[in-house]
Amino acid sequence: MRGSWLLERIRRRGDREAVVGDRGTVRYGDLADGTAAWGGLLADAGVGPGSVVAFDGDFSGPTISLLLALIARGCVAVPLASAAEAQKDEFLGLAAADFAIDCRADGPATVVRRDGGPKHALIAGLAAEGRPGLVLFSSGSTGRPKAMLHDFDRLLLKYEEPRPASRILTFLLMDHIGGINTLLHGLANGGTIVGVADRAPETICRAVERHRAEVLPTSPTFLNLLLLSGAHGRHDLSSLRRITYGTEVMPASTLGRVREAFPGVRLQQTYGLSELGILRSKGREDGSLWVKVGGDGFETKVVDGVLWVRARSALLGYLNAPSPFDAEGWFNTQDQVEQDGEWLRFLGRTTEIINVGGRKVYPAEVESALLEIDGVLDATARGEPNPILGQCVVARVNLARPEPAAEFKARMRRHLLGKLAPYMVPVRVEITESEQYNARIKRMRNA
Repeated sequence: MRGSWLLERIRRRGDREAVVGDRGTVRYGDLADGTAAWGGLLADAGVGPGSVVAFDGDFSGPTISLLLALIARGCVAVPLASAAEAQKDEFLGLAAADFAIDCRADGPATVVRRDGGPKHALIAGLAAEGRPGLVLFSSGSTGRPKAMLHDFDRLLLKYEEPRPASRILTFLLMDHIGGINTLLHGLANGGTIVGVADRAPETICRAVERHRAEVLPTSPTFLNLLLLSGAHGRHDLSSLRRITYGTEVMPASTLGRVREAFPGVRLQQTYGLSELGILRSKGREDGSLWVKVGGDGFETKVVDGVLWVRARSALLGYLNAPSPFDAEGWFNTQDQVEQDGEWLRFLGRTTEIINVGGRKVYPAEVESALLEIDGVLDATARGEPNPILGQCVVARVNLARPEPAAEFKARMRRHLLGKLAPYMVPVRVEITESEQYNARIKRMRNA
């Protein structure tokens, strides 16, 4: 049985808390029983090795048990999330799903058979070996979403070595590699998964206080929203031991404010990609933007300032695009980095770098300076075509109070000219009331 070591650990833990949240408490014994029940239901519905099964649902007992049952049966799991509801039909088609299950409603879930159509050769290969798979999707922010197929056995290898258990909040969703990492790390080590109904700062802080969460994995954009909301000051967050942040570059100004707001909490930068899994990371010091990434099963190298990774847990391939690996199995992350020996500082995606007259401008550096300006709630920077320089820097900002654009632009220039090179200062500013982040609480520069 695939994942048998994980299921055996779950069975042994019996009455220990596995999942807590607004829906109540689910214990490890409940997960074991739920996995067995799903196994019978899936068998009755004709779900077997190689079947592609899509399911809706967040971190609940039924959803987690279903995922474990799919792994045990050698199926290809396709977790969907409410955040991607508008793309659900597209995702079902890209994955060629044979079955769909909705775990969100109260009461028994129904296994609905679909006409998935012909199977990709990579899925057929997994089915022939009886190995479980996982399909995740890219955000599609630069084109059609890519469907990424993982060998679930490879992903599980990372979690077989026991590590300390913790009470960890589920900020990242189950259809994200970070959310899968949170779940597998928690279950493998006997930790407690803290579920939340949404990702609003008040909801997150209430869950930390109520369930005594110790680890908060999140994004820099959320941490900025948290500080602006003041929710951290209205709740008892003394149980927090570690805040991890990833998915995007952390602005230095935001990191500084987080360090002041949470003086006794360890701040840890994480790094991973849907194509590769989550690498182990170690900061040069607590709260540092310099980090060392890698660990067992990962190799890294820097070529022309760009990070490349070769991983044991890398995806098998895309279901709707060519292979992203070179002949030796290396993956170009497209993440520009600064290197100091074995330490790296992430600067931004190569696709987002602004080229002003041949000089590189990293959006995160501009945004960090913008966020220091009084009254700026959020800010993004991007490049726009310029007939003379090739590109120029444009900023979009959210303000705490109304202010004429001309007045803000003058105030912005006075602040930035002492902190940034002149070519990095935005030549145009847009003031907006719209959110500048997506459903995953990740910055959207080109929205």
